[in-house]
Amino acid sequence: MQKYLKYIIPISIPLIVLLLPLSAFPFDGLTIIQQRVIAIFLLAALCWVFEPIPIYATSVVIIVLELLLVSNKGLYLFRLNEGQPQFGELLSYNEIMATFASPIIMLFLGGFFLAMAATKYRLDVNLARVLLKPFGSDPKFVMLGLMLITGIFSMFMSNTATTAMMLSILTPVIAVFGPKDPGRIAFALCIPVAANIGGIGTPIGTPPNAIALKYLVGDNYISFGEWMAFGVPFVVVMMALAWMLINFLYSADQKKIELSIKGKFLKTPKAIMVYITFTLTIVLWLMGSSHGMNSYTVALIPVAIFSLTGIINKEDLKKISWDVLWLVSGGIALGLALDKTGLARLVVHSIPFDAFSPYVVLFGAAFLCLVMANFMSHTATANLLMPIMAALGTSMASLTPLGGEITLILVVTFAASLGMSLPISTPPNALAHATGHVQSNQMAKVGVILGVVGVMLSFVLVWLLHAVGHIG
Repeated sequence: MQKYLKYIIPISIPLIVLLLPLSAFPFDGLTIIQQRVIAIFLLAALCWVFEPIPIYATSVVIIVLELLLVSNKGLYLFRLNEGQPQFGELLSYNEIMATFASPIIMLFLGGFFLAMAATKYRLDVNLARVLLKPFGSDPKFVMLGLMLITGIFSMFMSNTATTAMMLSILTPVIAVFGPKDPGRIAFALCIPVAANIGGIGTPIGTPPNAIALKYLVGDNYISFGEWMAFGVPFVVVMMALAWMLINFLYSADQKKIELSIKGKFLKTPKAIMVYITFTLTIVLWLMGSSHGMNSYTVALIPVAIFSLTGIINKEDLKKISWDVLWLVSGGIALGLALDKTGLARLVVHSIPFDAFSPYVVLFGAAFLCLVMANFMSHTATANLLMPIMAALGTSMASLTPLGGEITLILVVTFAASLGMSLPISTPPNALAHATGHVQSNQMAKVGVILGVVGVMLSFVLVWLLHAVGHIG
């Protein structure tokens, strides 16, 4: 019976939710469409936890169910009550289908092309040889080197692109471990963790940071340097904690890595083209949007160049992890439904923040953000919560001794980037899961601990900086 629970629970609970009357929910003004999204959300969450089907299949199911149940081109049977006040507004089927071609998917595709070309022309092997040499042969210090390099890059470029690049470097390193060595898990997991944490260090490191800056104006203004003054120390401390935690949970059996990475950079015309394109793409990412292009546009440059020159051919295309693209698409579609139907906003507004003490508000808002960021886009979570937090911080005088609006916004911003407990939580997690070396439960164990500790640490750090007058 126990083995069937992983199938029964994910199906039965969403069905019960669908059959309940609207009055059974603790939300005023809940619509039928929002009720269906709750059911889809629960189905997705339970399927990602119990894994009765592959996680990429869950994402496809999410998109199909949204098209059938909550889109304007769904089954006619599910649109019979359209126009009634309690029915709600249907989503555009175009928006749901567009998740398959979202800019983040294009960023993934560019990362895949870079990684594939790097592997094909041994750029990843040579980079591993050069970058990891100073860190010796002890597995824990080699992992520290990987995390530091990843964290620094992710401060200035896309976390997803950084992860894709670093995972390509990781391949020859992880091959040294035995098939059952926990070191495989540790090395596959350290890259997305370092990327997610590293992005917090600068205002341009991750989208939630940029969103927060829109609300940090006037007396609460924070410059690029001031952000780094608290962002970088936070990253350093969290990186150290993450390194120690991963080493503790998944300590490598092999006590020494003999990195016999030999060879030299190829000098063929195609190899040189790979080097130039690889470098150009990274430089453009590092430059942010100063050249007029965002990271998504830049990501398509290697796709075009490698396709045009034959560096990546049709046989190589078959090796792309399409399941990862589907996985991320499902996460984007779920966030879209939560946002566009107004369900996420309804849930947030239903919590009476002003009835609690400032400490409860701070930690409650941060942990709410942390939970939401694990199931929907970090950017969508920040976009949804930030205006509410800004208004809440302004209206609550009891928050002033703790830093007021600025503390609330920054703690919630950090929480948005710390949502990394599931493969769907963040693109770097999905990429790491795609390697096959780390499972969902292993990722969740590290992600939950770092998320909770990170929220507590962010509050202490921001409050201290406010107390000494560095911010606020």
